[in-house]
Amino acid sequence: MRIRATVAAASGALVLSALAVPAAHAASADPVISKVTINGGKSTVLGVTAPRTITVSVTASHASGIESGWLILWHGKDQDEGMDGALLPNEDEATCKAASATTSTCSLTITVDPRVDLPKNALAGSWHVLAGAEAKDGSSYYSDFAATTNVQRYSKLTANASPEPVKKGKTITVTGKLSRANWEDHAYHGYATQPVKLQFRKKTSSTYTTVKTIRTNSVGNLKTTVKASVDGYWRYSFAGTSTTPAVTTAGDFVDVK
Repeated sequence: MRIRATVAAASGALVLSALAVPAAHAASADPVISKVTINGGKSTVLGVTAPRTITVSVTASHASGIESGWLILWHGKDQDEGMDGALLPNEDEATCKAASATTSTCSLTITVDPRVDLPKNALAGSWHVLAGAEAKDGSSYYSDFAATTNVQRYSKLTANASPEPVKKGKTITVTGKLSRANWEDHAYHGYATQPVKLQFRKKTSSTYTTVKTIRTNSVGNLKTTVKASVDGYWRYSFAGTSTTPAVTTAGDFVDVK
């Protein structure tokens, strides 16, 4: 089974102009897809320049055994008129590993280049997975909506607590910034109005406790104050969104005199 696909620009959107997949047979003869895995079940996170290669796989079963499988990631409402992004496999043929005489897992890789494949920030979030399988008797099945996966904009977070050292009972100011990849200009910009937790760990402890939650300002900056009580580490932690992964800073130590 060879996958042949072409992505072309039309009316400002990406469309899949040719996808050679076998025609579906009668339901009773179709292979059954039991599992689709994208990047080990984790979101695919892209910065602004570096490509990333992920592994994708489809597990399917059929009485005659599985000959091959294929996957494509696509973004939009539907492939006929509403698709604006597609991520295609590097290989023409999947590598299939049989778990039994009837069931196999077929794997491929997809390399995502943010400078080529992700021309707009609106492509961050949920993507559909087209997955299919061909049985050894020639019967086949595929679905445009076999699964979903997240493609996210890489995030950065900083934290700085000062002054260092500080007298007990005095005020500590903790500043920082939350930013994320912008796929349209290939730079990092502040992520505005996002909730971020300020956390503290005593020098003698291994556990962080949330002190308060504040929001980033219009350019992603963070700033808050707390009273110094004991030696310890201060950090910021962002829980993430559907388009942006979670990120936590390293702890910044403050010596309290």
